[in-house]
Amino acid sequence: MNTAVGKDTMDLNPPPAPHTPRTVSVTYAGGDERRGPLTMGQANMIRCILRDDPEHINNHDVWAIPAGTAVDAVIDALRTLALRHEGLRTTFPHAPGTAPVEQVVAAEGTFTVTVVDHTEFPEEPARYAESVARAARAGRFALDREFPLRISLLTLGGVPVHAALASSHAVTDGSALAVLREEFLALLAGEELPPPASFAPLDLAAQEASPAGKRKSEASLRYWERIIRTEPQEMFAEPRAAGADGRARQLTLRSGRGARALAAAAARIGNPEATVLLAAWCALVAHRSGQDSCVTAVPTSNRFHPTIARSVNTLSQDALLCLDVRDPSFDTLVRKTWGAALNAYRHSQFDSVRLWEMIDRVTGERGSHFARDVVFNDVSVLPATFLSTSPQESGAAELDLTWGPFQALPTRMLAFTYETAPQLHISLWADPALFTPDEAEGFLTGLVRLLEAAAIGDVPLESLTGVTGVGQAVRGHDWTRVNGCWVSPSTVRDALGAAVGGLPVHIATDAEGSDLVAYIARGSDTAPTPTGVHEALMAVLPAHGGTGVIAPARYVLVESPPAERDRSDAWHRLPILEEGTGRSRQVRHEH
Repeated sequence: MNTAVGKDTMDLNPPPAPHTPRTVSVTYAGGDERRGPLTMGQANMIRCILRDDPEHINNHDVWAIPAGTAVDAVIDALRTLALRHEGLRTTFPHAPGTAPVEQVVAAEGTFTVTVVDHTEFPEEPARYAESVARAARAGRFALDREFPLRISLLTLGGVPVHAALASSHAVTDGSALAVLREEFLALLAGEELPPPASFAPLDLAAQEASPAGKRKSEASLRYWERIIRTEPQEMFAEPRAAGADGRARQLTLRSGRGARALAAAAARIGNPEATVLLAAWCALVAHRSGQDSCVTAVPTSNRFHPTIARSVNTLSQDALLCLDVRDPSFDTLVRKTWGAALNAYRHSQFDSVRLWEMIDRVTGERGSHFARDVVFNDVSVLPATFLSTSPQESGAAELDLTWGPFQALPTRMLAFTYETAPQLHISLWADPALFTPDEAEGFLTGLVRLLEAAAIGDVPLESLTGVTGVGQAVRGHDWTRVNGCWVSPSTVRDALGAAVGGLPVHIATDAEGSDLVAYIARGSDTAPTPTGVHEALMAVLPAHGGTGVIAPARYVLVESPPAERDRSDAWHRLPILEEGTGRSRQVRHEH
């Protein structure tokens, strides 16, 4: 295996000092003025924008400009895009301290382009441009007034070389940026663009508000509720998860071997390459995490319909794929992956406010905390491929792994598949608490090895460790599977004890061994109650993400702990003051 360790964009040598940047004001006019409600995707993303670090939530991209292009040509192309796409002329008026509920499309307006001229570029111009674009992500976009693209035009001796830009996620997602890049380059080449074929944001909002759109949203909520109520709440629930700090380095795979293996496996099994790759990802994630199913978010799913495939809009709403991996062989898993994925895709348009209300309700009832800890983004299948902005240094690599910068990681494992031919090109961000650098590299290498084995013949899923070299999570004897989730009863005991102020706690399983029961020695006073105990634990549950904490199904309050501390069944024989689920009317015991 060849492993090339690339430079961090944060470690670049400073470029030669540019000339003083100049700001070009670009005016546009001739559009239609419109106003209306938000789309579901906009509302979902605006919630994140108002809450999350802008460096995480904003997007960025770099557009390489053909040699000899004049600055005026670049400006004209950008002006054309602003007039062509209503999303770029959209703002979201709202009062301070409130979230927007409508969008306004301007008929005319102004935006700026910062032109930064250089007498020479650093050694790696593409990396430099990427660092400029990434830096522009800092700072929140002013939703009520700011143009949604921050554009820097990097020139060399007055000649444009790269456009480095950051974008507001309220207006564009990665796929929308890919459409803009493609159209920008077409305009610079002198091509005439056909009329947009996909919905503008306001048209999509109208479709979502129709009776058919509302029925689709309701069906999506029911689909999500079934998974939230029954499947693993966290794929990576294991002791090592306690050390996470929310940051991970980008690891990029470029592999000709992987591309050939994927094509051969797809041909042998008779399924599309995207389906085979998704099945391989799910199989390996579930194997590594020791789960019977793989629950993974698939954000690009809702661009599969022509009416929104090329929309310059933020459509990023997750499809939540739940794939049961308890199959004897990889071929069997592949054949059911397409149906499971299509079902997830059909249920990826929803009212995000109502979705999170449902998640809060269901996790409160279940006593769990839903974690979006695995994300798989296959953007190679989109009409306009969203290629990585990282420089293409390994054009013919059989298997090359390159490390990039640290980034904020709101998930445990995030992957982008940029292309599947002529190379398999995947970037992975894996939580370093769960994956050492060698283990992260081994995971991507193991994915290639699985595809190579599947290209030759069917692969027994019980042999994944030997085939891929990827081992399973080590949890220890204390861990057990409860209510579909991996749980550490001792960690539940410690978390619950702390939540109720240090009262003695004992955790047992019920008669069927399928749920936890908590015994709390509260004394003879009237506090706490099962409801109070449950609410106290639920309040701290997010802080225990991945550590195996789930709320017991029943709370039993006793007056004092047993004298026989070394005998767990002694708790079961104590007089009960009060017991209940903490989620409904309690049962009181009179003495």
